[in-house]
Amino acid sequence: MPGSPASDGERTETDALGSRRIDNAHYYGIQTVRAHENFSISGKTIADVPGFVESVIRIKQAAALANLTAGGLSKEIAEAIVAAGKYCLENFEPSQFCVDIYHGGGGTAANMNVNEVVANRANEALTGHKGYDRVHPNTHVNMAQSTNDVIPSAMKLAVHGLLARLQGSVSTLVETLAARETEFAGVIKLSRTCFQDALPITLSQQMSGYRHGFERNLRELAAAKDKCLHLPLGATAVGTEFGALAGYKAEIYAELGRITGLALEPDENFFDGLQNADQWISISGVLKALALSVAKMCADLRFMSSGPRAGLSEITLPAVQPGSSIMPGKINPVIPEMAIQVYFRVLGNDATVTRACEGELDLNVWESIILNAVTESIILLDRAIPLLVSKCIAGLTANEATCRKAAEGSLALSTAIAAVFDYPKAGSVARFAAERGLLVKDAAVEMSLLSRREAEELFEVSLFADPLRYQTVIQKFRLLAQQGLLGGVVTE
Repeated sequence: MPGSPASDGERTETDALGSRRIDNAHYYGIQTVRAHENFSISGKTIADVPGFVESVIRIKQAAALANLTAGGLSKEIAEAIVAAGKYCLENFEPSQFCVDIYHGGGGTAANMNVNEVVANRANEALTGHKGYDRVHPNTHVNMAQSTNDVIPSAMKLAVHGLLARLQGSVSTLVETLAARETEFAGVIKLSRTCFQDALPITLSQQMSGYRHGFERNLRELAAAKDKCLHLPLGATAVGTEFGALAGYKAEIYAELGRITGLALEPDENFFDGLQNADQWISISGVLKALALSVAKMCADLRFMSSGPRAGLSEITLPAVQPGSSIMPGKINPVIPEMAIQVYFRVLGNDATVTRACEGELDLNVWESIILNAVTESIILLDRAIPLLVSKCIAGLTANEATCRKAAEGSLALSTAIAAVFDYPKAGSVARFAAERGLLVKDAAVEMSLLSRREAEELFEVSLFADPLRYQTVIQKFRLLAQQGLLGGVVTE
């Protein structure tokens, strides 16, 4: 008989392929043993994915209560399943959920692992020993369910929780950037396009660009999290709800919503929910966009802090460790480099998700690798971003004199000449300055376009980063130019 009582520290369990002796120290059963033997390749199990096994257990609890209301389970059995789930959650033991994350079968091994653990614990509570005398993993724990609707639903619940944590980390990053934005409001620096000198901006404005991008990432994370509230639970095997009693679907959503505290809803179309996994491409895409935003900022920080003597040296990053085993005094931007590597990994995970979401026919069976890839991306970002904030963003300093000198030396300041006179004159000034190694303002004076006083006013670099001031000054100079009132004799 399947799940016969234990003897000599072991018990016998039977499935469609035969019988096996199971160490009675384990709550898992025969199908988990087979999966452990078949798939243990990565060193990472379903228990290593934060919230996943817990979500499957909560689905089992909700299903038991729904089946009780629908008339499928007795009160004693339903309550035993709920209590067993509670025991597993409160005394979570990862070793009991030992199925490798790389397992075939569309998640069947993961679902059965949980079914067996809950069933054995429920039987132990009812009878004093493990086995399936009273509560069977398929008949009772898995009633009105299929792996095909349980696993994608548990995935969404787990990812919802992880995304909520990641939102907190990104929010802290946004707050830190906003604070640095305020601090750097008066720091004038040179912008660069195509790695070439462009117009002056403030370091604050540059930081505001990062901040605003991350605020957009936050909104996208919120939308991705909302996608996780729509579940295929109740679809059973292929979307027809076959095997579920009348009233079960409404009850399981009510019970699971109560257990999780989430406003859960069934997918609008269960066939779509089982066949198509494109929502995971969308969710992974949001993570890729966030990782890209992080990596772009970190690449900028590395470039802006390059030097300190032969690079840009516009900013100084906190020194967190020595940078060379042979060159004393060298400090590397290790925190941004760590974060950029996270981006590389997220990119790889996104490629995995994209391929795995293709699926075929009536079920996407690649959900375990989707779960692994998506959750790894979230976890890496959630761990990297706080370190980036505390060990880099919060402590970076601006080298104001270096920043201002570079801004004042840009040939792109000749844009002001174009705004006052015309583009050809601006080009002439830029060439004159470049050929003679002059500042643009000095070239304009030597070419008798502006007096020294006028040049100092027009080429005050802070003007270029202040649209309202710029518009006022340019309008004034345009009127003077039209009246022929600009320029003067070059004086020594």
